[in-house]
Amino acid sequence: MKKEEKKTTEEEVTEEVKEPTVEELSAQIEALRKEAAEKDDKYLRMAAEYDNFRRRSREEKDAIYETAVADTVAALLPIIDNLERAALYEDGEKVKEGLVMTAKAAISVFEKMGVEDFGKCGETFDPNMHNAVMHVDDENFGESEIVEVLQKGYKKGKRIIRFAMVKSAN
Repeated sequence: MKKEEKKTTEEEVTEEVKEPTVEELSAQIEALRKEAAEKDDKYLRMAAEYDNFRRRSREEKDAIYETAVADTVAALLPIIDNLERAALYEDGEKVKEGLVMTAKAAISVFEKMGVEDFGKCGETFDPNMHNAVMHVDDENFGESEIVEVLQKGYKKGKRIIRFAMVKSAN
């Protein structure tokens, strides 16, 4: 009796699993190929878009830099013109007058660009902004006071362009 029950179970399993036909398998393969081709195309398009984005970004960055340089040079050209005019004079007083005008023009250009100078006598020495190249012990001055400015410092916002060279006291 057990043999008969076993046969019935094997027959049921065989009947439940239906083998797909060649046509069905071919259709599934073709559908998978089509899906893979669509995904490949989508991937290639996305890669091309990313390459174009990187190229455009690089070109924009280069253009911004070139524009900034051109604008800076254009702002500095009047200063060079004034220096060239001053060099033509032989009268010392006229040369001095031309140099004063040129210095004022340079300060004006810096102000337009948002560049500030710092490092004045009487300020407190700050190692983040000042470079102390000399030191003096003098009771007439306060602790870490700047007593002489050898070279002004310049900054744009919080960025230091050049540290001020100073002589500090105590």
